[in-house]
Amino acid sequence: MNREQALHCIKNALTTLLIVLTTSSVSFAQKNNTTDINVTTLASILEKNKHYHKEGTVADYIPELGKVDPTAISFAIVNSDGKLISVGDRNHKFTMQSVSKIIALMLAVMENGEETVFEKIGYYGTDRPFNHFANLETMGKPLNPMMNAGAILTTSMISGKEDEPFVKILEMIRYITNNPSITYSQAVYQSEKETGHRNRGMFYLMKNTGAITGSEDQLDNYFRQCSIELTAEDLAKIGYFFANECSRYDGDKKYKNNALAKLILSQMLVAGMYEFSGEYARTVGLPSKSGVGGGIVVSVPHGMGIGVFSPALDSHGNSLAGYHMILDLAKKYDLSIF
Repeated sequence: MNREQALHCIKNALTTLLIVLTTSSVSFAQKNNTTDINVTTLASILEKNKHYHKEGTVADYIPELGKVDPTAISFAIVNSDGKLISVGDRNHKFTMQSVSKIIALMLAVMENGEETVFEKIGYYGTDRPFNHFANLETMGKPLNPMMNAGAILTTSMISGKEDEPFVKILEMIRYITNNPSITYSQAVYQSEKETGHRNRGMFYLMKNTGAITGSEDQLDNYFRQCSIELTAEDLAKIGYFFANECSRYDGDKKYKNNALAKLILSQMLVAGMYEFSGEYARTVGLPSKSGVGGGIVVSVPHGMGIGVFSPALDSHGNSLAGYHMILDLAKKYDLSIF
């Protein structure tokens, strides 16, 4: 092959590569273009699925949660342009519960580094419920930061005395949502503290192994973070934040961090829906985090954020109507990452 033929081959190869990359980029952009989702779309999906509250059960193992209206429902998105759209009981506040775990993980990693955090916690998914002791009795190491044991340990790794770690979590949520009015429910916090003996058992098992040091103030911070109240709109903003490399929906890039966002999204995908995570990945295919308060936050990587609320839960502790609303939206717009 002479020089001219070699250059011609290289030119053809580069042209082919450019076509592939361009086609892939266009396809990805089209797949994640969510700007045509409107109020009518969300309202239709909500109306179709709101009946599922009849098949679920409101969490009552925390007595204060059992008082919530089981028919309340809301659906919100922040699209790829940062525009907020919501329907249903959009102003209805509910407690974050386990959704708060992704914020605590973010802060723990920012302060300590991923390697230090995950020396004590695994990256693993699980077929066990969110409040299972898993391998604490044998190895003293939680399976992941999304189960209660891992989340309690994660929160304990955020620096500060007394309630300072909780305040950091609250302030980060206020920043991400651009909503300084967000606070926590004293009633739910007290209810969790008075009845949270299983979580207390996990705390002291990890204290016994040395994974946790310090007083029960650290556990109180976990109870408080779970009691933070927000709306489905706030959840959609959080979903957008992690979907877009820790950048806020209004363009604020103060905490932009691609590696940290990938870590959070990966944990949401493998463990965010507890023992249902595997099936959820197959059906919805998006990083998501649920809470027994009835909320689910969803991130469409490099695209939009989704927030849903309906307090009637399935047997795994995930919002039943919320799951079906997310599933319908994901199918309609081909949002799955797979």
